[in-house]
Amino acid sequence: MAEADTAVEQAAKNYWSSAGYAPGGIIREIEIPGYEGGQHPVLQGIRVVDCDTHFTEPPDIFTSRAPAALKDKVPYQKVHDGVTRWFVGDRDFGIVGGNVIRKDKNKLLGRLSFPTLEEGTPAAWQVGARLAAMDELGIYAQICYQNSGVTQAGSLMKLGDEVGTTVLRLYNDAAAERQAESGQRLFTLAHLPLWNKQALDAEARRCLDMGIRGFVLPDTPEVLGIPCYDDPYWADLLELCNENGLPINFHLNAAINPDALVWKSFGFEKALAVASNMFYIGNLATMGNWMVSGLLDRYPKLKIGLIESGMGWIPFGIEAMEHQFDEMLADRRIAPERRPWDYFRDNFWCTFWFEKVAPRLLLETIGVNKVLFETDFPHPTALYPNVQDHIADVLGGYSHEVRRQVLERNAVEMYNLPF
Repeated sequence: MAEADTAVEQAAKNYWSSAGYAPGGIIREIEIPGYEGGQHPVLQGIRVVDCDTHFTEPPDIFTSRAPAALKDKVPYQKVHDGVTRWFVGDRDFGIVGGNVIRKDKNKLLGRLSFPTLEEGTPAAWQVGARLAAMDELGIYAQICYQNSGVTQAGSLMKLGDEVGTTVLRLYNDAAAERQAESGQRLFTLAHLPLWNKQALDAEARRCLDMGIRGFVLPDTPEVLGIPCYDDPYWADLLELCNENGLPINFHLNAAINPDALVWKSFGFEKALAVASNMFYIGNLATMGNWMVSGLLDRYPKLKIGLIESGMGWIPFGIEAMEHQFDEMLADRRIAPERRPWDYFRDNFWCTFWFEKVAPRLLLETIGVNKVLFETDFPHPTALYPNVQDHIADVLGGYSHEVRRQVLERNAVEMYNLPF
């Protein structure tokens, strides 16, 4: 594969720029509302599942597990120019991700993260501390995503097949260990060696056997030189997911470059305020690609998560797709078998966190059984610390049965959770 940065990597580098790790920002002093058992009275008895959080890869996640021959070839952490970063040998491999919750539980504003791992809350990367934070916030379980670019295919491909595949196997091993250590409360989704079909299929099967609850995939693998999802290359993975109920998850839409849409006169904070929203809306393209592809007719039980992109745009996005189906796919020889609303109700789930209008007014339009809750902890947009108050505010007008459906049972169905 080419050594040059892919469009995905460049967009990520621009988003996670060094300015986001610079000293400064504003500290918001917070107070976590105290409720019995951590839960607001209207949410008592509901095991809230937070379907988008980030678990920072611990410093020794790779070096402690790597075979002896590869210990000096896998990523490790060190502080460089005042910032904790990943390195492979002497090569800078990128940041460790976003963590804006401080040890004293206050939140940093105007930055992507504290410069060093130790400045942030240990709940970002330690199981015990994470569980304690969840209990305090009234959250029973979390679906966890990566918190750095160290597991991204575009980066790992440059390390060679053996090392790249090993890194992902070690990451997935750690995910299974964390799941067990947490008492089945932390479910980290797997990453796969996308560039090697044999290794991809083998690792997917191994993750299924280990009890991992789903996969994270890129929106457009072809920008990495990997075939598009409608290529036979993906058939075995999609069949595995279709038959075993394993969801595939698209976390934001990282294939776009929102910097092209932001005024060049803006400084870091203003640019990020606009650019981050483009990633959310970008998942409309992800949803549309799958709807028009015909793949959902071939794999009708496939479960697709549109993660960290909100729910308010869903009705407009589907109505727009309905219109385009009539205008552009009138030729039935190329048209999919079903309609966009049918595909959404059969195959897709979305998430919400900070929104107020959509959960209050659009829940039944989108589908009570199609919406998941998230906090995005410990990232800058995290719903924190008033998790319980926010949920009670936006879902308080619904029945207890509906609240339980949205906050617990949808996630149990989507991710096959053991409770």
